[in-house]
Amino acid sequence: MTSLALFSLLYSLSVLTLTDSSLSSIATAAAPAASKCTLLNSFQPGFVVQGDYVIGGVFPIHYNVKMPDLNGTYRPPPINCNGFDPRAFRWAQTMRLAVEEINQNPVLLPNHTLGYKIFDSCAYPLTGQRAVLSMLNGVSEENSSMCTNGSSILAVIGASGSAQSIIVSRILQPFRIPMIIYFSSSACLSDRRQHPTFFRVLPSDNYQVKAIARLLVHFNWTWVGLLQEDSDYGRLPAKGLLKELKGTKVCVAYQEMIPLLYTHRAGLRIMKVMQHSHAKVVVVFAGEGAMAPFLRDYMTQNITEIQWVVSEALVTASVFSGREYYPYLGGTIGFGVRKGHISRLGDFLQTVNPKRYPDNVLVHELWESLYGCSPFPSSVTQMPPCSGQESLLEQNSAYMNTSSPRVAYNVYKAAYAIAHSLHNLLLCQPGRGPFQNNSCAQSNNIHPWQLQHYLQEVNFQIAGEMVNFDAKGDSAPYYDIISWQRGPQGNIEFVNVGLFDGTKAVGEELLIQKDGIMWAGHQSEVPVSVCSASCLPGFRKAVRRGEPICCFDCVPCDSGKINNQTNSVDCTICPEDFWSNNDRTACISKKVEYLTFDSLGIALTVMSVVGACFTLAVCGVFFCHRHTAIVRVNNSELSFFILFALTLCFLCSLLFIGKPTYWSCMLRHTAFSITFSLCISCILGKTLVVLAAFTATRPGHNIMKWLGPKQQRTIISSCTLVQVLICAAWLFDVPPFPSRNTQYEHSKIILECSVGSSLAFWCVLGYIGLQACLCFVLAFLARKLPGNFNEAKFITFSMLIFCAVWLAFIPAYISSPGNYADAVESFAILASSFGLLFCLFAPKTYIILLKPEKNTKQHLMGKEKK
Repeated sequence: MTSLALFSLLYSLSVLTLTDSSLSSIATAAAPAASKCTLLNSFQPGFVVQGDYVIGGVFPIHYNVKMPDLNGTYRPPPINCNGFDPRAFRWAQTMRLAVEEINQNPVLLPNHTLGYKIFDSCAYPLTGQRAVLSMLNGVSEENSSMCTNGSSILAVIGASGSAQSIIVSRILQPFRIPMIIYFSSSACLSDRRQHPTFFRVLPSDNYQVKAIARLLVHFNWTWVGLLQEDSDYGRLPAKGLLKELKGTKVCVAYQEMIPLLYTHRAGLRIMKVMQHSHAKVVVVFAGEGAMAPFLRDYMTQNITEIQWVVSEALVTASVFSGREYYPYLGGTIGFGVRKGHISRLGDFLQTVNPKRYPDNVLVHELWESLYGCSPFPSSVTQMPPCSGQESLLEQNSAYMNTSSPRVAYNVYKAAYAIAHSLHNLLLCQPGRGPFQNNSCAQSNNIHPWQLQHYLQEVNFQIAGEMVNFDAKGDSAPYYDIISWQRGPQGNIEFVNVGLFDGTKAVGEELLIQKDGIMWAGHQSEVPVSVCSASCLPGFRKAVRRGEPICCFDCVPCDSGKINNQTNSVDCTICPEDFWSNNDRTACISKKVEYLTFDSLGIALTVMSVVGACFTLAVCGVFFCHRHTAIVRVNNSELSFFILFALTLCFLCSLLFIGKPTYWSCMLRHTAFSITFSLCISCILGKTLVVLAAFTATRPGHNIMKWLGPKQQRTIISSCTLVQVLICAAWLFDVPPFPSRNTQYEHSKIILECSVGSSLAFWCVLGYIGLQACLCFVLAFLARKLPGNFNEAKFITFSMLIFCAVWLAFIPAYISSPGNYADAVESFAILASSFGLLFCLFAPKTYIILLKPEKNTKQHLMGKEKK
């Protein structure tokens, strides 16, 4: 950049006219023989017309420059501009047409004429600087007035690129000469402190950046590349786009810059980055001059899969409209300035030909560019001579494309804005308008700063459009959305496919007609440019560590969570009574489970009924043989009590099957505990009777008088009453109640009976266990008493089974989930009941039914004769 700055300084000195005594020493050093203000170099304009008031125009008629040697040891030779741009030449002719129309208009600026000086900036900041300095100096030393008074230029239209426009603005600022930009959208130009004389007839990059961001979001292009030129036009919009994309789903995969001094090596490096990236959409902030050498290398690399999104500087660049560009640039989309209508433009362009302007070098280059021939052959050019029969009407070129002028229309509006402002200035009345405290300007002594005040307030209509400027000098934010489509002859045509209206609410600015758009690669479907494929419903995005948020993995939602949208970051937790389906896309009602009459419930029901029937059958057998010895010896009353209690025990297991209710929950635990307590109490009474009966046979023992029927009933009632009191306290304090267990298995709702008070529940079981242990001990003591039928042995074995069942029940109950806990408890009740039934009554029933000969008192007492 140091050499470029030095070269810029040298060129500034080479074209700058030294205007005051403070620079006289420099002038003397540069030209010792000079005794007065002289021009050090000459730079001829492309077109000049004299008038009462002169305006300037700066256009990029050439889009490439060949830099001279920058060693700084001698005055550098002129910059060689090449790459003639017919489109920019058409812009210059549009300015000429506008001035001609204004001069012919009897209403606008009557009795006054406009003149112009049009220069070529070569799409380069340095040559743009040279052009504006030459414009201020004058064409030659004879007609330059800079050495004696202010510039004759009232306003300047241009330049095209933002970098050139910034330089031009800074040069014009000390002279307070207003400039109207027709193709520079850099937002920094809106800063009135830096550029107080600036105006433009197109929106700033702030709006263009918003439009591009909306476009990327609209097409879901979340992984894009960013390519910019090395100038304020490239850097500032790129920075603005990055800021605008914050908070959206769009990420920038890479950001590359086309160097100001382009090299083949630099271009290949950028293309390598583009080819290795997953980003298939590339946003470009660059003009024709920067893109032309890059695209030449791009085409030689045969890269065709890139979808370009370009800014307004490139979107209507006709130099890239040839058929050779379509395979590489076809489908390009971008935002262009709004098109307008200029009725006389086509006819006026036809008048520009070598016959009418034989000495104009630019007209000669136009002919060489359009037809590949030289209108005036010479030894300098190697082109064949033209036939003289060439007609612009027959040439389909960017020059004659007047059907939808865009930038040319901006130039047209800029010229009319100057004319209307000058007209209002000449009609100034003291005390009104911008000069309320000063006298109005004289027609023969108008200064540029006076025109600037009227430009700020200008408001006129042209071609149905209102033209005015806001406080920053900007125009209303409107853009046409342009797509590069293939024309009938294979060339690129710029097709209007939508509109961006920055005055509308957020989200409503963009209007696109998608039908018929052919994208990159001549595809009809919208290209996909993402770092990671969209996460389907049922999945969530998990950002990869160290990578942008657009790069992620798709992770299935956890159980109980759903996601019914694509690319969601989080999964939604289902409500308490709902659970996620298998696809994790919807919440469905949780399955409600309880011990119902399914296979398990039916099995338990059958066992319960069979057990009750067996008990009743045994009871019937005992009743029919109640007068036999085995029934009478074993205390028939207690036997019937036990059978009655066992029947209730079998039946109470049915309370554990079915949907829990408030009453069933209270009954299932209390009925079970009381019936079992009654049963064990009866067995305890029988054990005491057996023990007392055989003990009473010893001399001096008369214990049976204390264990008569009354005492037995008292023992049974008392033992059972204790359990009843425990249950009553349980029901009164914290009774069992139905509950919904959603914690054990989150995908289900388990309906169960909560015990209410765990202390009361274990007290009930503990009391039954205490009774069973007491029975076991007493029966164990009486196991060796004499007799062929010692019932104490069977009571001992029954209590052993009973205790084993309930000791196994405790860990099984605690570890069983939901309805299985009820099944475990029901099974324990049935197992222990069957154990008591068979151990106590199976032997007796066997003797009664199958061995009646043993059903005698002598046999039972062991006194049977041998």
